[in-house]
Amino acid sequence: MAMSMSKATFSFHVALVVAVVLLAVCNAGASEECRKRWIHIRKLPPMFNLDLLVNCSEYPMLEDLCPYLGNHGLGQKTHNRSHSWYRTDPSMLELIFHRRMLEYPCLTQDPALADAIYLPYYAALDALRYLYGPDANSSAQHGLHLFHFLQHDNPQIFHRRMSHDHFLVMARPAWDFSQPLSNDPPIWGTSFLELPHFFNLTALTLESRAWPWQEHAVPYPTSFHPPNLGLLESWLSRARRSKRSVLALFAGGGGVSAAPNIRRSIRTECENATSSASDSDSPYDTLCQIVDCSNGVCEHDPIRFMRPMLQATFCLQPPGDTPTRRSTFDAILAGCIPVFFEDLSAKAQYGWHLPQPEFEDFSVFIPKEEVVFKGMRILDVLQRIPRARVRTMRERVLELIPGVLYRKHNASPGLREKKDAFDLAIDGVLDKIRSRLQDLDMGVSVL
Repeated sequence: MAMSMSKATFSFHVALVVAVVLLAVCNAGASEECRKRWIHIRKLPPMFNLDLLVNCSEYPMLEDLCPYLGNHGLGQKTHNRSHSWYRTDPSMLELIFHRRMLEYPCLTQDPALADAIYLPYYAALDALRYLYGPDANSSAQHGLHLFHFLQHDNPQIFHRRMSHDHFLVMARPAWDFSQPLSNDPPIWGTSFLELPHFFNLTALTLESRAWPWQEHAVPYPTSFHPPNLGLLESWLSRARRSKRSVLALFAGGGGVSAAPNIRRSIRTECENATSSASDSDSPYDTLCQIVDCSNGVCEHDPIRFMRPMLQATFCLQPPGDTPTRRSTFDAILAGCIPVFFEDLSAKAQYGWHLPQPEFEDFSVFIPKEEVVFKGMRILDVLQRIPRARVRTMRERVLELIPGVLYRKHNASPGLREKKDAFDLAIDGVLDKIRSRLQDLDMGVSVL
């Protein structure tokens, strides 16, 4: 595994060198399209990123992360002949994002000319020792070593705009970095986002809090990373023509506890549903299907859930330990209409990628309290939706697919013309930084 890790690190360094060369070429002929879009990648010592990958098999209480480092964080291919499907782990988002930043067309080596500063710090990987390891009780220290570096190495970069122009990626929910500094003894999480030193930067997280000031949620990485437009269009065609013989599908675990909760209600209703629709004119052979993903059996095996999702009209997205789920984006990828049970599961999260004003156009909302405590039947609600409406919603879901996937690095020029999750995240963070700086220039409080 050490050899594999060395190859992965060497490959990343090669990509970095190539990016620097291309940067010089591109900057020589910079066009109007980069105006107000220049980004500087802050040079950090390897201890803040690539060195964190070396011990990929030794993080406490976690499985071996080394297999998921391949292909610059996309993981191993699902099978040898695959060109688009990988065993991607969401914890690799920081590495995936860093690799994609190296080919961003509007990079500048001069931080003074940059509209935004990207910190290639693998915060979630670095947090693991505070979350699980011997440093767990010193979690308020997470991030201080980064701050000290930024303070002593060209500090004018960090302080020029009071760090409002800085952003980074954190491949975990923001809750994991939001432990109050006053907690004694410390509880779960680190205090990175509670440190006053980082109040002004923007963090791209897999899930944001209900009052997002510092952070903004970006999509969980799925297993689909097409390298060219033809493979994307081939998948879209498959999702569009797939026969939807199942009304509703739930892919996940839980729901077996005695305490009332939405997952238990879903499992009970699904298990008690008749095998086929009572209406002889119904297009469905099965009303409800469960894909049991307990104990993480689905995490790196997309075939387990993608095939069933392709056959389902609606995919149920109940909250779990946190409100959001990777399954939401797997479902969209399959053209399966997501069904949410609380706003924090997506509507209040992914505004750059799932437009909040359009949520009713591509999803269904059923309040979990109505289901758990008032006996509302999910399948009844879904069956009452007119077929024409269902077709329109599915078409809108299909339109969302290019913007919620992370395409493969070094993708073809044709595919690069379609904005993916990375592109939309960059657009969003630049807009957010620009808005903050305008407020500062006008003397408006940004808190």
